[in-house]
Parts: sequence; structure tokens; C-alpha cells
Amino acid sequence: MTSHILAVDQGTSSTKALLLDGAGDVVARTEVPLAQSHPGPGLVEQDASALLESVRGAVAGCMRDTDPRTVAGLALSTQRESVVLWDAATGRPVAPLVSWQDQRGGELAARLTREGRGEEIRRRTGLPLDPMFSALKMAALLDEYDLSRARSGSGELRIGTVDAYLLHALTGQPVTEIGNASRTQLLGLAKGEWDDELLDLFGVPRSALGQVVASTGPFGVVRGLAPLLDGTPVLAVLGDSHAALFAHAGWRPGTVKVTYGTGSSAMTVADNAEPDPHICTTVAWSTGDATFAHEANIRSTGRTLTWLADLLATTPAELVHLAADADAGDVTLVPAFGGIGAPWWDAAAVPVLAGFGLGTGRAQLARAALESVAFQVNDVLDTLPGVRQVVADGGLSRSDALMQLQADLSDVTVARTSHHELSAVGAAHLAGLGANLWTYRELEELADSDLRISAPSWGGARRRETAARWHRRLASARELGANE
Repeated sequence: MTSHILAVDQGTSSTKALLLDGAGDVVARTEVPLAQSHPGPGLVEQDASALLESVRGAVAGCMRDTDPRTVAGLALSTQRESVVLWDAATGRPVAPLVSWQDQRGGELAARLTREGRGEEIRRRTGLPLDPMFSALKMAALLDEYDLSRARSGSGELRIGTVDAYLLHALTGQPVTEIGNASRTQLLGLAKGEWDDELLDLFGVPRSALGQVVASTGPFGVVRGLAPLLDGTPVLAVLGDSHAALFAHAGWRPGTVKVTYGTGSSAMTVADNAEPDPHICTTVAWSTGDATFAHEANIRSTGRTLTWLADLLATTPAELVHLAADADAGDVTLVPAFGGIGAPWWDAAAVPVLAGFGLGTGRAQLARAALESVAFQVNDVLDTLPGVRQVVADGGLSRSDALMQLQADLSDVTVARTSHHELSAVGAAHLAGLGANLWTYRELEELADSDLRISAPSWGGARRRETAARWHRRLASARELGANE
């Protein structure tokens, strides 16, 4: 009777649950929203207990009309660099979740940079020294709640990414998936293990972390996740961007997955774990042998639209609608909220809105916000080798105007599927492979079905002129930040 995979995508703004049948079709779905708090400048937190309850609620809603005996296993896709600190005995969080967007590690990052440790950290982890990654957040949390490291050093307190927290809560297993672990800056890429020198550098005890395992586990079995039966196995765990790449059959060379979410991730498989000075090298997934990926992370894309919508007392959807047929003219928005990410990695950069005047209206501002998404993605695509096609997902990929703009600006075909829950689908696909529900070839056919294509139409001169306007304003954002 095991003919379904239940997939949970635990994201920044919501938790989604999808039920896939043996043909790979989504037959049920539920979404539970989540809130964020901003207790101070640069601080972004969530309620970790509410996050866990959102998983329980999404599972219950999605399984409402399904016999739990038909579920072969559970798949998890999770937000990545966010950090939870919890009591090992009770499983209860002892602090708010610190979001991947949080900047509280900036001071330590600056000190380590001054000490010349940045290149060493990049060489070992494939990641630039930046507050987005987990190690700096872990150091800050432990400094606040366990300064002596007595409780975390004894294993009384656990700290980890969201996958580790959920797996401990749902299965009791102290483990973390290797792709998520590779986003912490505590994992040595060469060996795929926690790196003792990095643990000492950031002050994170090994005993507080879970054992690193492959993306197919072993993760244990769930308990107390009604209506799933106790003993249902967790078959696959992936970071959300990694899962979306898997859903696009992204193991094929030249495929670049771009997720247009709160922030954005552009990711493509890599031949090896060699670090790159402009982009991240990370573990995409592992089924025994690690598959590596190059990734560029952009801090603010969809978040830019929600910020502007709040400012103008409207909705992001209305702004996208306004932007579709608008001409921004010379109006340019550089959304360096908390700095600018890949490929610049400039934490000092500040937001800039330029080229506006007394006649500038909501439509022009909306268009400038939408264009800022395409501009940032274009910058990172320029750093990735061998791009043949962009495959897009995430909420903003529903915008025809944005997808066409991306194709024109980047001179590349942009393909998107009608499915928008790609992270959950990708985790389900990996789980289904282990359950023998489908093959890699069948997953490629699923990924290539029902695609909408946006082909480039601009000439080279217009492309260069448009990109040059953005780069002038980006340079201003960086110069202003450097001079503050």
C-alpha cells in the first residue's frame, strides 16, 4: 500500500506539506504561515516552537483525506543557515531561532577578517566569511546562553540548523544532513566532516552538533507526528535550494537553478569542491558520494517587494502587476538591506534609490524593485561557467515580466514549471528514488514536462547599456557604505 511520499518544506515564511503519488503528481497540499520578528537593527528571529508546530499542522492538514498506511516515507526540505539552540533532554528551544537573514555575527566576522582568517575559512568550507552562514550565529547564541560552553560542551544543549532541530524533534536522532551542514562554515568540504579547527575558531563544541549523514540518511523514523504512523521512515532531507535543484533534475550539466524567493539562490552542479572567490561551493546532496555545487546567494529579492509594498501600503502582488507594463526610466533601486551578497559579498553596502524625481510614481518604483531582482541574478549568472539554461522557481517566477526581463538581460533561455513548491517536490523525488517509486530518467522526464519558456529578445547594445546603469548605482551603494 506504500504508494505516497509526504514532503515537508519548512521555509522562512511558511511550512508547506505536499503528498505525491507514485506517478509524481501532487495530490494534496497544505501551507501554514510563519511570522518573523525584528527585535533590533540587523536582527531577524522566529519562534522555533511555532516552527515545529507549523510542521505538525501542515502534515495533519495534508494527510486529512489519506490513509497513513499508504505513505512510504517522509521527505524534508528546510531553510538552511538559520540556527536553533535547544535542550537535548526536552527538545525545547532555549532561544529564538536566529534567521539566515540575521546579521548579529557581523562584529566577529569583521574581527576574523582583520586577523586574515577569511581565505582560510573559504578554502576549508567553500564559503566566504559572512554573517549569513551559521557558525557566526552559533557563536553569538552560545555567547549569550552558554558563555562558558559548559552545557553545550557536555551535550546538554544542542545547536544546529533547522533540519537538525526537526529531526531531533520528530525522530529523536542527533543527526544533520550533509548539504545543510555544508552551509554552517563548520564542515570541511574535503572530508565532509566537522572540522576541529573551525569548531575551535568559532567556539562551537562538537558535542553540541549532530552527526553528519548523507541526504538519504540514516535519519530514523518519526514518532508523534499524527496522522503519520509511528515508525514511518524519514527517507530524504535536503536544504531548500538543493531540493529545488534536484526537482529540476539539476544533475545535468549547464542547468542553473534560480529560486526567486525572499532572497535568491542560483545553483549549478560542480565538478569538484574547489572554492571560488566570488561564489559559494557547497554540497548539493549526497547519496553516498557527495555531489558538489556552485551557488550564489542574494540577500533581498522577494523581500525587496514586500518592503516596498509595506512602504506604499499595498501588496507585493499589486506591485508585480504594476511593474509588468511600467518603464522605470532611470529609476534604480539597489536593495542592499544588510549589505549585498554574491558575487560582491560587501556587508558594508547600503540601500540606494536613484534616478527618481517629482514625477516618479508607484509604477516606476515597482518596476525598479522588480528590475533589482533581475540585475542581481544577472550578476551571479555572469560568474557561473557553462550556463545553458536557467530553470526558475519560487514565488516571483510567476511573473511573466520578470522572467522575460531575466532572459533579455542575461541572454539565456529561462524555463519554469507550473509547479511552485519545487523544494518539497525535490525532497520527495530523492525520497521516492530510495523507495523505488521512480528512476532518475523518469525524474528527468517529470522535470522537463509542462515548461514555460522565456527566450531572450534584446540586442547586445541594449543589454550592456541597461546593465551599466545598474552597476553605476551598485558602485554608489558600495562607496557610500565604505565611507560611513
